[in-house]
Amino acid sequence: MSKWLIPGEEAPRLPGHIIDDHWKTPGILRLPGAHNALAGLLAKDAGFDALYISGGALTASQGLPDLGIMTLEELCANVRSIARATQLPLVVDGDTGYGEAINTMRMVRELEAAGAAAVHIEDQVLPKKCGHLNDKTLVTTEQMAEKVAAARKARTHLRIIARTDAAGVEGLGAAIDRARAYLKAGADAIFPDALTSVEDLREFADAIDAPLLANMTEFGRTPYLSAEEFEALGYSMVIWPVSALRIAAKAMADMYQQLASQGSVEPILDQMMTRAQIYELIDYHGYEELDVSITKSVAP
Repeated sequence: MSKWLIPGEEAPRLPGHIIDDHWKTPGILRLPGAHNALAGLLAKDAGFDALYISGGALTASQGLPDLGIMTLEELCANVRSIARATQLPLVVDGDTGYGEAINTMRMVRELEAAGAAAVHIEDQVLPKKCGHLNDKTLVTTEQMAEKVAAARKARTHLRIIARTDAAGVEGLGAAIDRARAYLKAGADAIFPDALTSVEDLREFADAIDAPLLANMTEFGRTPYLSAEEFEALGYSMVIWPVSALRIAAKAMADMYQQLASQGSVEPILDQMMTRAQIYELIDYHGYEELDVSITKSVAP
């Protein structure tokens, strides 16, 4: 069980400060995507120090497309659940800020309350698209800079990552210019999405003096690179946003096919986590012990 803060104890450091420390520490920060609390616990158990919450993964897990139709309340509920379960710093996909500048300010406050460490906001027009799809439409540099400045003004600790999708729409040079404007407006880090070559990744990193986030999504436009290769190119963070969801979806699809065709899942028991393994992962017995300790009768 996580330790409860009691009077007299030092307050824990805020998530935004922790993620900032990670950026300043040598080595690239690896951020696997977690689309629910169980996925987050599995990632933590594997040794990861921070997690990424992808809008595309969250919407897909709800049977919805990633077109900016998930609500802020739905996002915050998922962030709150994953933060509670893992107690890890979370980098969150904030899409386009859930509206204009004033809406972005509310998003920042709500995500801080939910336990997030950082949020990235993108410069697309709503309804947005996955950065690795075509026919994206961008807001002006000035409009995006206003959102970044508003987010910076609203935050107390949440780190602001400005994402630009300009490389595939206006060219790499425009993406670099936009990134510089977003940093001037108050962004703490930059996320250039859907860069299509090692050369473009390197040129962008050489041009921008700020922590950079790379996106190693599968079946996209960016070449497959390892965390170490991104680090060598000058990136501070790398996300695998939908990997866990894709693996889980394929495994579930296979299980349902097995059940539909054979009427039993016994032949694939070796592919499942056991009851004991899941109980250990979610600290079932720790909760039992806590329940006993707080309900124990005390004689008058």
